[in-house]
Amino acid sequence: MNSFASAQTLTALPFPRRADDLYSQIFDAILELRIDTASRFTEESLAQMFSARRSDVRGVLTRLSHQQIIVLRTNHRPRVASLDHEQTRQMLHARRLTEITLVRLACQQSRPQDLKSLRALIDSERHCTARGPAIRLSGEFHLRLAEMAGNAPLAHFLCSLVPLTSLAIAQFDAQAQDYCVWQVHLGILEAVERRDAVTAVELLSRHLDYLEGMLLNAGPTLSQSRVAG
Repeated sequence: MNSFASAQTLTALPFPRRADDLYSQIFDAILELRIDTASRFTEESLAQMFSARRSDVRGVLTRLSHQQIIVLRTNHRPRVASLDHEQTRQMLHARRLTEITLVRLACQQSRPQDLKSLRALIDSERHCTARGPAIRLSGEFHLRLAEMAGNAPLAHFLCSLVPLTSLAIAQFDAQAQDYCVWQVHLGILEAVERRDAVTAVELLSRHLDYLEGMLLNAGPTLSQSRVAG
């Protein structure tokens, strides 16, 4: 489902790329700042860049606009959204309130197949981190965990917040230092597996504390050393 190929290594496929794969690749390009707020792009240029159909690119841009990652305006080129400090602060506050509730619910009804899927995702995140930032993939962990909670409206709301967190990490001077996100995610998962809501919430809260401190004290950057969400 997830791809980390750069635009330079992408080749045309003999069959249409799945929408989720194209979404992942375009969003990765945004988070890696290969497509940034200053980029001038169109549906056609992205279709050429990713060897995709223009209609498929249009669908991805529409999805990203719903997540407030891309700004679409009539008679204007699409552009990547630019987050400011206050938007980021409000987004992180809303995410904390929502995700803590979802993690508590996930602890009540974790299923073996869901836990297995999350372990595989963390393993992919770990391998990707060895090559560079895994911002989108790390955000995917939180979205998958939210799905386990069994509350569709809350999970849908979180789905509007996690991509914005990822964009903020990409656009602000978020230095990773020695913070290893996949290990944090593994600790949360193990607590959920034990149905230990207290520990799961504590680990999640510490993670969100770190993100808040990192993002709200940072400035815009083109840095390639970034922690994931």
